[in-house]
Amino acid sequence: MDDGLLTIGTFAKACRLSPKALRLYDELELLRPARVDPGTGYRYYAVEQLEQARLVAWLRRLGMPLARIREVCETYALDSGAAAREIRAYWARVEADTAVRRDLAAFLVDQLTETPRKDTTMLELRYFAHSDRGRVRPENQDTAYAGTRLLAVADGFGAAGAPASSAAVEALRFLDTEEVPAGNVLNLLEDAVRGATEAVRDVTRGADDIGTTLTALLWTGSRLALVHIGDSRAYLLRDGGLFRITHDHTMVQSLIDEGRLTPEEAAAHPQRSLLLKALPPTAPATPDLRLHDAHPGDRYLLCSDGLPTVVPDDRIRTLLTSTPAPDEAARTLVAEANKAGGPDNVSCVVADVVEAAA
Repeated sequence: MDDGLLTIGTFAKACRLSPKALRLYDELELLRPARVDPGTGYRYYAVEQLEQARLVAWLRRLGMPLARIREVCETYALDSGAAAREIRAYWARVEADTAVRRDLAAFLVDQLTETPRKDTTMLELRYFAHSDRGRVRPENQDTAYAGTRLLAVADGFGAAGAPASSAAVEALRFLDTEEVPAGNVLNLLEDAVRGATEAVRDVTRGADDIGTTLTALLWTGSRLALVHIGDSRAYLLRDGGLFRITHDHTMVQSLIDEGRLTPEEAAAHPQRSLLLKALPPTAPATPDLRLHDAHPGDRYLLCSDGLPTVVPDDRIRTLLTSTPAPDEAARTLVAEANKAGGPDNVSCVVADVVEAAA
């Protein structure tokens, strides 16, 4: 002890936080020591700080992000009841997110185990694409397309982002005019992406800071084949539940997957837009490829990241559920992103799976 203070080792044992964690929380100004030795830099803590330290330890065990813990601790210093309400609100959000992941897991299990339907019901798509510059960007570098068989969204970046996204989608448009055999559709899509890669490379002339994302669905008459590179997204609305069927190819998503970031921390990360995969701009990226059985009543949404960056998934689900027509739904979603500030270009393609007219 020093002047009645606890050494960092003693304090760590008492509050169940490691010395390493205490040093980090000092640097983040979350839990400052009562005294720092000017010669050695050794940290000392007051007994009165144990209560706050134990609160921090428990909140970390809950998985609460550090920024949120700081807010709770600041509130706790003034009003313990208000701090309790903040913790209750945080946990309600965790439970809601867990429910979404539970539903997604159930959906994926169904996709992997479901026997393909053998009925003869003829299905078709009703679709609409809408793209907007947003409220901040000087130009629109997105490209959105919807046709009888092909749905696509591409989000360009860099000095020639608009030509890059346009070239990627244009390279796939031949798929919209050809009959597509369901058994060969994934190979066909993979080949088409190679063509899109070359088309983007021609437009960008090999620049490594220009490229585009690409997310597309190809309709076979009974199934939808997905191809995905980057952080544009595809969602499925089925039986009132909204499921994201793409995985962002971003640095922060990889950190979430590794357990190094929570989704809340990722949302504020300074490099949240850093892509790990795109067209081209580096070596050819391997796309995600997937096949989905279509059900009457399904609604698909393709969108650039300008939508989910500012509109939460639960709000997207509400708007998709409450807006009957694809054209109205696409325009409503774009308007919602702009209402939230429109910091980026935003593009939406909405397609409904319906029974074909006799």
